[in-house]
Amino acid sequence: MCGIVTAIAKRDVVPVLLEGLRKLEYRGYDSAGLAVLDGGLQRLRSAGRVAELAALAEQGGVAAPVGIAHTRWATHGVPSERNAHPHVSAGLAVVHNGIIENFESIRERLRAHGYDFTSDTDTEAIAHLIHHHLQQAPDLLEAVRRTTLELVGAYAIAVLTEADPSRAVVARHGAPLLLGIGEDGTYAASDTAALLQVTRTVVYLEDGDLAELRTDGYRIVRPDGAAVERPSHLSSLSADAVELGQYRHYMQKEIFEQPQALANTLELIAGGGSVSPQIFGSLAPGQLAGVRQVLIIACGTSYHAGLVARYWLEELAQIPCTVEIASEYRYRVSVPDPDALVVVISQSGETADTLAALKHAKAQGMARTLAICNVPESAIVREAALRFITRAGPEIGVASTKAFTTQLAALALLTLALAKETRRLDAEAEARHLTALRHLPVAVQKVLELEPQIESWAQQFAGKHHALFLGRGRHWPIAMEGALKLKEISYIHAEAYAAGELKHGPLALVDKDMPVIAIAPADGLLEKLKSNLQEVRARGGELYVFADAGSEIPETEGVHILHMPEHYGLLSPVLHVVPLQLLSYHAALVKGTDVDKPRNLAKSVTVE
Repeated sequence: MCGIVTAIAKRDVVPVLLEGLRKLEYRGYDSAGLAVLDGGLQRLRSAGRVAELAALAEQGGVAAPVGIAHTRWATHGVPSERNAHPHVSAGLAVVHNGIIENFESIRERLRAHGYDFTSDTDTEAIAHLIHHHLQQAPDLLEAVRRTTLELVGAYAIAVLTEADPSRAVVARHGAPLLLGIGEDGTYAASDTAALLQVTRTVVYLEDGDLAELRTDGYRIVRPDGAAVERPSHLSSLSADAVELGQYRHYMQKEIFEQPQALANTLELIAGGGSVSPQIFGSLAPGQLAGVRQVLIIACGTSYHAGLVARYWLEELAQIPCTVEIASEYRYRVSVPDPDALVVVISQSGETADTLAALKHAKAQGMARTLAICNVPESAIVREAALRFITRAGPEIGVASTKAFTTQLAALALLTLALAKETRRLDAEAEARHLTALRHLPVAVQKVLELEPQIESWAQQFAGKHHALFLGRGRHWPIAMEGALKLKEISYIHAEAYAAGELKHGPLALVDKDMPVIAIAPADGLLEKLKSNLQEVRARGGELYVFADAGSEIPETEGVHILHMPEHYGLLSPVLHVVPLQLLSYHAALVKGTDVDKPRNLAKSVTVE
């Protein structure tokens, strides 16, 4: 969601701040701003893209050795310049990610002290509260520390004041923030990608940490003021990894990176003849032993990956599996099982609802926890007992693609590990499944070659206002994922149903203007699906069918068939989602929407 970049260096940091914001544009935002210190506080804000902010900075000749910058995704107050960050209080400026739940009571108290509020945001209360504490505190770090003790909610903040231009202060609780250690200065950001331009050496802040940044170093303290050390890491990301290269959009790039992303994720089994529990961490043998059920918790696309895994786990491992939407799980009364394995899935590892659900499960006594994530040092990974890092590389496009398929690969490996634990998987079957997994990158590459036909289908979709996606069994969640992708980036309203549910309501929507997309693998439910498709044709519905070879669904008037290169059995969902990704991408191209930054959405959802 919102993005923060902070810099203090022995040079002009304005280009660093602006480039950092550009690298964070993928997170989703509606306004941008920066504040710098150069003989005084100077602030620029724009209710638009980072490019507009950069133009303002160039026009004004803004340059300074210390500054903070921000991209805002509106929570409190409409998108506008007056609500854009940074917010100021008498020479002090603040940028903030997250939500402060008690900002109204803080605001009323500060008004009684004579502070005026000019925005609708919760962040302005932080600025005035820090300024209020700075009147008695010995320095900015202490003023920020006292302020954070009063805040309820989630936040990552960066602060500077013209009273002391030699330092900046950052703090985090429940929202991501890391430091970057450069040769000429010290930096901070919401995401490593923003800092690759200046350094690959990063320090991940823990919840509750505050840090004072200077040109010659930094210091970190805890909420009680005690100093603390955090290890530095050399990021494996490179600046090239977050560049578009030959592609038109990041989503397109990431769709076509899936064969390599899968190969990287499955590298742990490249030469082995069996799946070892150790791939989930050194504690895995003990944690996976005696698991009686699996609880999967996730949001959005990751939730759909969990739904596919439920079919795999119950079929192969014969372990009951429940899949919960993270934002709902902790707000209902549930029955905890200490012998359950709690699996949380997140691309960023900072998804607020998923992290909160994981902590809730642990508080209920469920200590067997596994994080499937794409970011090794993220909060969710640190919170879980076990981990599996999907090596998808940075995913910039808001609509997740390669993160989804690599999550499925990780869940397939977990299924095999648990199936061995329950003695439901003999050596011959294990070898067969491993061979299929190793072949996945090649199989996905073949599916990508279908792009020209999918592109022609997309031309027909662009003028539609609604679409219906159908699937059965383990492909029903893939239909859900296809519908989500189409609505996310093309703004075509799309819904997904288990095909057997057509007669129970959705069939009323079917007419010549409602395209119906069906996933038709050559599995045991194919004949049932064919009957459902006949129901659609009988009502004049136009069918677009992604069919395996051998499905024997004829292409006739009103029935368009795209034949998949091969049937892939248990792993078929991994293949079938790829053409749905391409369909949504090309439909969005025809419509001319902002593919990588769809309206109202954010990449990393760090607030509830």
